[in-house]
Amino acid sequence: MKKVNPISGILVAAILVMASIGTITIQSAHAQAASKKVSGVGGGVDDNRRNVPGLGAPIATSGDKNIYVTWWSNKTGNDEVMFKASTDAGKTFGSKINLSNSSKSESQNAQITASGSNVYVSWWERNATSNEPVLRVSNDNGKTFGEKIMLSNNATTAKP
Repeated sequence: MKKVNPISGILVAAILVMASIGTITIQSAHAQAASKKVSGVGGGVDDNRRNVPGLGAPIATSGDKNIYVTWWSNKTGNDEVMFKASTDAGKTFGSKINLSNSSKSESQNAQITASGSNVYVSWWERNATSNEPVLRVSNDNGKTFGEKIMLSNNATTAKP
């Protein structure tokens, strides 16, 4: 199990929560251009389980040309958190990565932020008995991600 500095995890979680309630709005020109290119990707879901019109997928940028997009999708009958990255300012995007892979819960309300080569994606895993915040971290510009970090656990350790 990978140990995570609890302060770092709390700071990232706080930033993502602030972003989700609209306290923080940071978007570069590259992200704005990319949002037009991926406007049909994902989106939010309201309490009635309908797509919310006009709510685009969360986007983060890092450096001059890195753009990261996350969203949740229910194409398999179960909400899953997806991720894509661009290294050419949004001209092209790499393969889709399923970050949540959670068949026993719905993965929703994805948020994303980036700094340097680090990408942080958080979301909520929800089922009839649990409502848990989750974080996955990439240290290589979104090429790979570490294991899920269950933020409500006291130990804040990675969990497969």
